[in-house]
Amino acid sequence: MSFLFHDVIFGPLRSRRLGLSLGINLLPLHSKFCSFNCIYCECGWTPASIREGMELPSRAVVASFLEQKLKELVFEDYLPDSITYAGNGEPTLHPEFSGIVDDTISLRDRYSSASKVTVLSNASRIHDPMVFNALLKLDNNILKLDAGTEKTFRILNNPVESIDFAGLISGLEKFKGNLIIQSMFLRGVLNGRMVDNTTDREVEEWIGHLKAIRPKEVMIYTIARATPVSDLEKISREEMERIAVRLRQEGLEVKVYD
Repeated sequence: MSFLFHDVIFGPLRSRRLGLSLGINLLPLHSKFCSFNCIYCECGWTPASIREGMELPSRAVVASFLEQKLKELVFEDYLPDSITYAGNGEPTLHPEFSGIVDDTISLRDRYSSASKVTVLSNASRIHDPMVFNALLKLDNNILKLDAGTEKTFRILNNPVESIDFAGLISGLEKFKGNLIIQSMFLRGVLNGRMVDNTTDREVEEWIGHLKAIRPKEVMIYTIARATPVSDLEKISREEMERIAVRLRQEGLEVKVYD
């Protein structure tokens, strides 16, 4: 089972991390489109070819739909806390992402100035200067880091494109703290083998990366919806709070969501 968004603009929906969130889906309306194939993704598995035959909404269409929705929300006095790039995969794969960010900020300023503009990204495209610079313009630049070691990164996030884990960490450091890290914690069984990013070694390595990245905030959370791998376990609030304590001891700001 997969959870897909079938509209370019969706919501507003209540988000456990962002409050009232108006979603922008820059991806196909009936299929996942992502550079990762995370074993916990609510959108299901990434198709074998993430590019062939995939139709993405144009920059003009996104701006038109967003303006129409914001006008409706102004009339209803129901403006969102966040305008969020999320949807059916990785939003920064859209070739017009940078221009769409500019349009979104302009429309936010015109209709809903108190709203934050947010991205939920796996950070796979931060090596692209246009994507990197666009992300720096956002109020909430939320980028994924689920693992401390390359081995666990390959298992949990299972990239379908050539992505170097050390290069990913180096790219995150280049934001110089102008980012928020989101991290999913889980354990379970995959193909008969145990997978667990809550072990002491994994957490210590992960914290080491965060000390180098120095994000303004770390969001840690666990599974909320059905996953494509059935034998995955939701981590308890208590266990995540213990991880949070270790982050705070290093002077990092952290919030826990379950």
